[in-house]
Amino acid sequence: MSSQPTLAGPVGPADAAGGPTDVPPAPSRGRSGAGRGPVRPGTLVKIALMAVVNALGVFGVLAAWREGHLGILAAMVVLVVVADWVYFSRRTTPLKYILPGLAFLLVFQVYVVGYTGWVAFTNYGDGHNSTKEHAVEALLVQNERRVEGSATYPLAVVERGDELGFAIIDGGDVLVGTAEQPLTVEPGARAEDGRVTEVPGATVLDRGEVLARQSEVTSLRVAFSDDPNDGSVRTQDARTGFLAVPTLEWDADADTMTDVTTGTVYRATSDGWFRSDDGQRLNVGWRVMVGLDNFRTAFADERYAGPFLRILVWTFAFAILSVVTTFLLGLFLAITFNDTRLRGRKAYRTLLILPYAIPGFLAALLWSGMLNRSYGFVNQVLLGGAAIPWLTDPWLAKLSVLGVNLWLGFPYMFLICTGALQSLPGDVLEAAKVDGASAWRTWRSVTLPLLLVATSPLLISSFAFNFNNFTLIYMLTGGGPRFADASVPLGHTDILISMVYSVSGLDGTAAKNYGLASALSIVIFLIVATISAITFKRTKQFEEIN
Repeated sequence: MSSQPTLAGPVGPADAAGGPTDVPPAPSRGRSGAGRGPVRPGTLVKIALMAVVNALGVFGVLAAWREGHLGILAAMVVLVVVADWVYFSRRTTPLKYILPGLAFLLVFQVYVVGYTGWVAFTNYGDGHNSTKEHAVEALLVQNERRVEGSATYPLAVVERGDELGFAIIDGGDVLVGTAEQPLTVEPGARAEDGRVTEVPGATVLDRGEVLARQSEVTSLRVAFSDDPNDGSVRTQDARTGFLAVPTLEWDADADTMTDVTTGTVYRATSDGWFRSDDGQRLNVGWRVMVGLDNFRTAFADERYAGPFLRILVWTFAFAILSVVTTFLLGLFLAITFNDTRLRGRKAYRTLLILPYAIPGFLAALLWSGMLNRSYGFVNQVLLGGAAIPWLTDPWLAKLSVLGVNLWLGFPYMFLICTGALQSLPGDVLEAAKVDGASAWRTWRSVTLPLLLVATSPLLISSFAFNFNNFTLIYMLTGGGPRFADASVPLGHTDILISMVYSVSGLDGTAAKNYGLASALSIVIFLIVATISAITFKRTKQFEEIN
């Protein structure tokens, strides 16, 4: 008898039939990773993308560390760690889709609103741009006088990177510094015949290069040492430098600035200024919390309260009239071109949406030229040389703004109304006709409510957009014509958002006041959010008809 070989492993189908079967061994899953499949291309792409995300995160962390923004630094670290955990874990699949939008929401919405709210309670603006330490340094630098009888130093102008600096000879040593770095000994520098000729890591500018940048050179100050009271080196001819010392003396213990030429003492105050006993103040301050002062200024200061109320009323009127006029015109055209008996509907629809295809800022600029009183197309061609002040008369300017916005906005309403009309259920309209309802009754009781169900959210968003339609106002009228009785640069067509821009001082017409501008921005945010919430709640009644 022949013996059957003994098989290791489970009995398979072939064993039942009586034949030997080789069972392959189970793949090894040891720590060496043997038996694993090749890395998929998608995994490599994910690793590469996450490497870019981590690199950007590290760059942001380093930038925040350099600027001293510890809050931003902590937020960047948390976002990077969470991103790595989400995209390298198999248990966080839903978060893989949510995290990008959530991160952008936190960075560009929540942080922006929070930072704006913080600025609204400070005096941030011209004269209050930084910390108290920076204000002290700026005051010491800006108030200088040349030391009488002081020695002059052979000087050369150097450029290190993108920064200008000075290289001077002091007692046989070459000292090099820039506006950001005080003078320090440069061992590798070379000097010949009492002139600096070579500085490692920097370029010594020749006479022509110095003349080309003369204003930068003569205004440059290089601190002599780390102590601001030691003064700084300046030059008038780019050949010799002299030592200038501050006319102010900083006493950190007493928290005072003393003018050494007059003896006047300026004390630090709670509103971010150095003030003397007779009320004079130095021209550089620092940021401090001022509580509700900016809001009081907006609503109680005569310079802003009067224009603010007029601008608030016009902003509501502009936003509401813009929504109503564009919606009615768009709806009328949608109903007209939704009639199947009308020939060439596609061509007409294409022509009607052309204004929507033109960028808004460009269209506003074109209309600004066309409505010009002296040489505009409307006056010169259409009206035969009339001199109608479309943009300089208060009421005509408002009418022009509404008219141009109607031209820009009706194609959008035309598109959404056309889509809403074509999506209405035909059986409901047919049932109304069978019940004997007239065309007007059908329109008022069936078509319009169903139409509003689809368009109400878009009307609310259109109101919010027009409430902050800065581009149209800025490009068409610039907020003008100006109020004749206002001491601030505000005008009859300004809306709240353009008022914020003017108050902030970014247009160069007034001193910068970011605190007041942020307070007004918070007011706008609260108004739009409140109206939107109320309107969304009220529009739910249309859903009962759906």
